[in-house]
Amino acid sequence: MFELKRKRRIARIATASMSDIGFLLLIFIMLISLINQRHEEKIEYSEAKVIEKTQVQKNLEIWVQKNGIISVDGKVLDSQELEGVITSRISEEPGVRIHIIADRNAPYKYVNEVVSVLQFLQHRTVSFVAKEEM
Repeated sequence: MFELKRKRRIARIATASMSDIGFLLLIFIMLISLINQRHEEKIEYSEAKVIEKTQVQKNLEIWVQKNGIISVDGKVLDSQELEGVITSRISEEPGVRIHIIADRNAPYKYVNEVVSVLQFLQHRTVSFVAKEEM
């Protein structure tokens, strides 16, 4: 009779496409890291002798430049637009902390404009961002 001989196949993993997969993962990670960057204005921070650390997430950062320009996420806003942005953010996340980041040379009237909007909305979770004094 005939004997059947089985040929053993050796399992092989194709490694030729590994570099393609690595390259695609690298592109994906680079794109995701660009999405998560926050927008910062170029300002000179105020200084404080004592600093209290606050949460990193769930913040709404309001930037006040020394020439009075108020911006949120890179968009320049006036008082009414600022009120709308704050109201919509509070409705989405009631526990949001407002961070006012003002240039140290900004006249108080510009910072007071932001504070007045927050007082009108009766939002109490507000922080003034400053750099620790060395």
